[in-house]
Amino acid sequence: MNERRLAWLSLAPALGAIALMAIFPLGWAAWESLHRHDLRMPWLGRPFVGLGNYAVIVRDARFWEAMAHTAFFTVTTVACELILGLFLALAMNRGFRGRGFVRAAILVPWAIPTVVAAILWRFALPAIWFTRVRTAWIALILADVWKTTPFVALLLLAGLQSIPPELYEAAAVDGAPGATQLRRITLPLLKPALLVALIFRTLDAFRVFDLVYVMTNGGPGTATEPVALYTFDAFFQNLQSGRASALSMIVFAVTCVIAVLYVRVLGEGRAA
Repeated sequence: MNERRLAWLSLAPALGAIALMAIFPLGWAAWESLHRHDLRMPWLGRPFVGLGNYAVIVRDARFWEAMAHTAFFTVTTVACELILGLFLALAMNRGFRGRGFVRAAILVPWAIPTVVAAILWRFALPAIWFTRVRTAWIALILADVWKTTPFVALLLLAGLQSIPPELYEAAAVDGAPGATQLRRITLPLLKPALLVALIFRTLDAFRVFDLVYVMTNGGPGTATEPVALYTFDAFFQNLQSGRASALSMIVFAVTCVIAVLYVRVLGEGRAA
């Protein structure tokens, strides 16, 4: 038995599990999105409508508002988490007494389930915050940044520890100040880790649901409704399975585009 055949036989169970757990549900959602399936009126069956569900979605102003909310949440939280995560990683990378305890303690927010963290922030902030658009957004951003910045810091810390210390020693001998070392050594060599953190957090933030559902439920009104909550409402509130499936396929397509773009940039960063 050659090595290639042995490799395929070894991968077969994992590939089969992936097909059952991911590919089949994705194919079913794609098929469902091409049909008008209203669970409130099962006697109508599932008539084929092609791209009709997609056409209804792109003409819905609420969909575009939800996409705008999702983009705003993603850009704001990911930017804050990368900046704060970098500062935390730089601080934890220094040698000081109790460093191991600090590294473990800082991961506590990340270890808390998102729903629990959302409930904590919901009770910690004044109720009036959730009745105003601006403060409701502030609450959501604060909660997400508090919870996921430690994850980013952990990824960046791993990247920092892979940088040879001899580079900093040589720069110090040449008289380069700390800011120059950060700009010329740390950030260029940390680029792969930064991009890994960026892709993970962007895809996760774009699919945000549980945090918003618990804290604001998309309110006041639909002012903080992301696209995932809009999809949830289409299925569980309006019982429109075909339309909800079309929405899920749109979210899947957008996240795939984002992932491909980031992976290409990540590849170029590694090649450089």
